[in-house]
Amino acid sequence: MATLEIKDLHVAVTDEETKQQKEILTGVNLKMQTGEIHAIMGPNGTGKSTLSQTIMGQAGYEVTQGDILLDGESILNMPVDERARRGLFLAMQYPAEIQGVTNAEFLRAAINARRPKDDQISVMDFIKKLDKNLELLDMSESMTERYLNEGFSGGEKKRNEILQLLMIEPTFAILDEIDSGLDIDALKVVAKGVNSMRGQGFGSLIITHYQRLLNYIVPDTVHVMMGGRIVKTGGPDLALKLEKEGYAGLRDELGLDIKLVDDKD
Repeated sequence: MATLEIKDLHVAVTDEETKQQKEILTGVNLKMQTGEIHAIMGPNGTGKSTLSQTIMGQAGYEVTQGDILLDGESILNMPVDERARRGLFLAMQYPAEIQGVTNAEFLRAAINARRPKDDQISVMDFIKKLDKNLELLDMSESMTERYLNEGFSGGEKKRNEILQLLMIEPTFAILDEIDSGLDIDALKVVAKGVNSMRGQGFGSLIITHYQRLLNYIVPDTVHVMMGGRIVKTGGPDLALKLEKEGYAGLRDELGLDIKLVDDKD
């Protein structure tokens, strides 16, 4: 059973105009294991995407305090590709387009990057696995020959991120607003893919604004972020409460002195 732990994490970014640092995460603590699905909810501007990018080691996010541990080992000094080889996966809200690299080429390279050089996946095994997952996600085979995300609609990009998840089979997947912009049919397909991964060898951290995704991917634990830190943790019923009462209601209930983006002056 693998463990991902975030300990007292403080993260700052540099403003391009002023060149001054701004602290976004102000002490995040979270621990999860494989076999668990955790969800993080919170208002705009509270640091949810900053957390996902920092876990994956994206440039521009400076850890000023705290640590991120994978099976008890700090990953802060690991580059992005090493974190991916160790079993971390990030499905981004706005995945990049890569010209000249087809989906199939990218997927096979990503799978082999996590395997020993003398045990690369065979073409036949790759095709069988790809066909199985394309069918699960109701995706056309022609998608595999298109350049990675180039010209894809928002829904196609999200399905493609889940296809990558199913093909790579990471230990922990961070899904950053994977439901953004999806209609109900596409949402169900995405949820079907994530749910097919559930088990003792897989864990996921789902970042979302809304309860509706959690109707289809029911989390074991729900965390609420405000002001750059987790202020409350509970079960699936916590997401239902947020849907009914909103973030302002929870903030007032907890007596937090935090200004929300939607607050009026």
